[in-house]
Formats: sequence, structure tokens, C-alpha cells
Amino acid sequence: MNRRLVALSALLLPLCLALPAQAQPFPNKPIKIIVPYTPGDGPDVIARLVGEKIAERLGQPVVIDNKPGASGQIGMSLTAKSPPDGYTLGVGLVTNLALAPHAYKSLPYDPLRDLAPVALGAINYLALVSRPDAPYKNVAEMIRWARDNPGKMTIGTTSTGGLPHMSFELLAFMSGFKFLNVPYKGNGPVMQDLAGGRLDLGVTSYTSVAGLVESGKLQLLGITNPTRDPKLPNLPPIGETVAGYAAPGWFGFVAPAGTPPEIVARLNAEINHAIGLPEVQKAMGTLGLIPSTGSAEDFGRLLRNENAKFAKLVKDIGYQPQ
Repeated sequence: MNRRLVALSALLLPLCLALPAQAQPFPNKPIKIIVPYTPGDGPDVIARLVGEKIAERLGQPVVIDNKPGASGQIGMSLTAKSPPDGYTLGVGLVTNLALAPHAYKSLPYDPLRDLAPVALGAINYLALVSRPDAPYKNVAEMIRWARDNPGKMTIGTTSTGGLPHMSFELLAFMSGFKFLNVPYKGNGPVMQDLAGGRLDLGVTSYTSVAGLVESGKLQLLGITNPTRDPKLPNLPPIGETVAGYAAPGWFGFVAPAGTPPEIVARLNAEINHAIGLPEVQKAMGTLGLIPSTGSAEDFGRLLRNENAKFAKLVKDIGYQPQ
């Protein structure tokens, strides 16, 4: 009898020893946020601010791990392949979460299958700007000119298949005109050639061209956001001219698929709290970002809707994935 008790105790001992570690509340070790962009970029700045606030409340360090490259695909792939335990988050943008699956031939992850939405962080303005001497002063006049001069309108973008390019493809498809895309390696040369009259149009973040617009070196035709921002009521949304048009930039936080729902909910609450803090909102405003909060389910619906929108656009315009 005693021998049987000893044997049974030997079997149960490892399980008993494991229970305290399993029962420890989340989090009990540092959390990593993978940022698929270089230090100093907007997503990196906000991830560091949010990470700092999360660390203060959770009592664990939050480490920022920059993994730039391939338009954010490297960082997203690493996030997707991490253990689904809540200790790894990734910062995803519309480009690598909703557009890339349809604009590229192969992707090392599936945003809807391999990643779990945690929280939307911010929305940002994309501005449609024209050369200063363009023969149109607003979106309606621009569309009319493009229809009257099919294929002659040129637009400079930083990458074929990127959000600036595809946001204009969407506008052209919805409005019924043709144009010529001129890809550049950086936004600076685009704005330089635009201000010099060598291009007709450009699409970029509003904050990067606000000074050029205010000085008269560029004309602002509209922004890709669906509604006006009360703080900047003079920025006209393109959707006011083309009903139903919307192609704003945005970014949010994701985790590996399979992360427990209760941990996703906890992280969502902490991220929303951080984004609601005045100092974080001020920093976002400086970068031209609109703070955005909501549930993980809200973010999931956005991801599905945006993927469906760009999948349809790629099919409608006959775009060949790169």
C-alpha cells in the first residue's frame, strides 16, 4: 500500500509543481511589440508611447522590436509565427494587413487567418495634392479634366501597389477615368517634381505636405478620409464629391492567431486606455493621426471589410499582383 502511495506521489509531484507557474496571472514577463518599420516612423513613435503606458499599468516591461523591410511584411510574418500567449504584439498598417494580400503574388502570412486583431490605434490623413498651376482646383474639376484627357494625367507614388497608389486607383475606378502612375523610391522626390510642375498629382500623408500647401507650392484637392475632422474642418473629404469613396490610412495592434480571448480583451483595454491619455493623443495629433479606440471585434470587422474592398478593387481594375 505504501509503495503504491509513493508511486502515485511521484506521478503527481510534477503536476503540482507546474500549477503555480500556470496559475500566475497575465502578464508575468515582458511583452514585445514588433514594429515592422524603422525607429522614428509614426508607428514606432506611437508604439513606444503606448508601450510605456501599458508597462506602467501591467507592471511588466514592454520591449519595442523594430523589424523593418518588405513594406512591413517581415515584421508581420514574425508576429504571426510567434507563440500565441499574449507576450508578442505587432503593429500593422492598412498596407500590410489589408492591401498586401491582394497586391502581392505571395505573402508569408495571411492577415485574416494568422493574426488576431487586438485594437485599432489611429487613422491618418492621406492628401490628394496637385501641382500649383493645375487646371483644376477641386476633385470634381480634376475628375472632369481626367475624363476629357484620358491617360494623360500623371500621379507620383512611392510604390506600385502601395496605399497611395491604390487609393487613387480606387478613385479613378469609381469616377471612370484613366491615369498614368509614376513610381518613385521616396516621397521627397515626388513632392519636388510635383511642386516643379513635372507631375500632375500626388497622394501622401497630409502632415508631410501641409507646409507646401500653406505656402502655395501645392494645391490640396481633398483627403481620403470619409468624413471631416472637427479639428481640421477645411480639409474636404473626397467622399463629399465621390459618394462612397474612402481610403484612409490606419494602423493597429495584432497578436498571433490563437491568443486566448481573455488576454486579447485585457490587451485591448490597456491599449485603449493608453490611447485615451492626453499626452498620447497630443503626440498622435503632431503626427497627423486621429486617435481611434474600440473593441477587438470592431478592429476585426475593419480588417475583413478592408480586405474585401481591396480584393474587389484589384479584380475590378485587372491589377496584376507584383
